[in-house]
Amino acid sequence: MTDVYLERGSKRVFAGAFDWPGWCRSGKDESIALAALGAYAPRYAPVARKARIAFELASAGAFRVVERLPGSATTDFGAPDAVAKRDTTPLAAPEAKRLASLLSAAWAIFDEVIARAPAELRKGPRGGGRDRDQITDHVLSAEGAYVRKLGLHLEPPARDDHPAIAEFRAAIIDALAQPSSGRALVVKGWPQRYAARRIAWHVLDHAWEIEDRSETRQG
Repeated sequence: MTDVYLERGSKRVFAGAFDWPGWCRSGKDESIALAALGAYAPRYAPVARKARIAFELASAGAFRVVERLPGSATTDFGAPDAVAKRDTTPLAAPEAKRLASLLSAAWAIFDEVIARAPAELRKGPRGGGRDRDQITDHVLSAEGAYVRKLGLHLEPPARDDHPAIAEFRAAIIDALAQPSSGRALVVKGWPQRYAARRIAWHVLDHAWEIEDRSETRQG
């Protein structure tokens, strides 16, 4: 079974898979959030495949809720915000490297989606939504803030500076891939497990958004 946590805000619930950074969806209540998580298993599978980690679709949707966490205003705004108890337990080298591999794979999926997406994306029902380059800039800008939670002081690279993006991501991967006590790496920072989950979620959430809003997406 897949171990998951539920993060409950006043308006939104997130369901996230502990061992699969980025596989995290939300809904108005627990059942809807878990159903959404299960529905996205086929979309998460390519991330695991790219990381060369076995991901069995037949069993991935069988969930075991192991923690329920109180949410926050950030939860209701639309981002998973709670650090679980499991996130702060000692992190051995194999698990740290696994987390880093899955985040690297999430970035690779994002890059592939960006490469084939049109510059202009379908607008929402009220004409809203960022276009492709705006989403890319947003993701990079957010990661510029996220790295401070890992004790890194890096400026987010420009979207067309591919060597700088590779160097930026490599610094994050290096921080995540180290064995540790499991506690936050800096004061008011993030534990590595939570950092991997939050960064990968943000990357994949926008990759899937671009796919859904792209004129080239089939189905």
